[in-house]
Amino acid sequence: MAKETIDLLQIKPGGIYVDCTFGGGGHSRAILDTLGNTGKLIAFDQDADAKANIPGDARITFLQYNFRHIQKMLRLHKIPEVDGVLADLGVSSHQFDEGARGFSTRFADADLDMRMDQRQPTTAADVIKTYSEQELHKIFERYGEVTNSKTLAKTIVQQRQVSSLKTVNDFKHAVASAVKGNPNKYFAQVFQALRIAVNDEIGALEEMLQQIPNILKKGGRAAIITFHSIEDRTVKNFFRYGSFDEPETDSIYGTKSESPFNVITKKPISPSTKELNENPRSRSARLRVAEKK
Repeated sequence: MAKETIDLLQIKPGGIYVDCTFGGGGHSRAILDTLGNTGKLIAFDQDADAKANIPGDARITFLQYNFRHIQKMLRLHKIPEVDGVLADLGVSSHQFDEGARGFSTRFADADLDMRMDQRQPTTAADVIKTYSEQELHKIFERYGEVTNSKTLAKTIVQQRQVSSLKTVNDFKHAVASAVKGNPNKYFAQVFQALRIAVNDEIGALEEMLQQIPNILKKGGRAAIITFHSIEDRTVKNFFRYGSFDEPETDSIYGTKSESPFNVITKKPISPSTKELNENPRSRSARLRVAEKK
């Protein structure tokens, strides 16, 4: 959805923009193609591997930090406000396809790592080995919508007493008895939940969203692409209400929105049929855009 995203950002040739999730650099290059000579792009990515994709362009500044530090880092670079913010959440294709990173179920011998920032200490294997049964249950239920999350958590706690659970294959074999339905879909949900927990993805998203009203100029836009329902609901509520929970409706006065935004996309934008054919991984992508009041 690169074209839709860039179009909706309404990029000004001399503006300052932030790509919160540089990754392979696709969105950043699209922004640079639209910017003029005086425009600037600040690109964030906590993954050191992303550095290899930085284009030789004086208008871009790359910062190897999680986007939860967006306001602090912009201030350090003497940028109080920007014209637009873009975030394409989730895992990059490189991270999925690099077996050693442990994000994909396809690489049986890979360690259960799943860290987007390999400077942080906690891996997915650490979560599996040290979290309580209750904590594991909550992770799989909330972040993966795993149907039998309680049974899975109990199985892990039992199996980690007798198995190392170090690699993808170790883990899949150890919990085989708990798998329900299609194994590929089941493990995709389980791995998603572990990844979100390891990287505190929802916490980082909430922190970033709360800072956007402070760094966006009036009329500036924020475009967020999400890949699962928790992310989408978080973005939707914050854009609409200025909070992460839908406010209660007053029976007399109705619901008064305290949002600092005007919502541009009343419904999320989904990938086109053409994009789905070219990139099946985009099937769950949802784009929401809002403008600072």
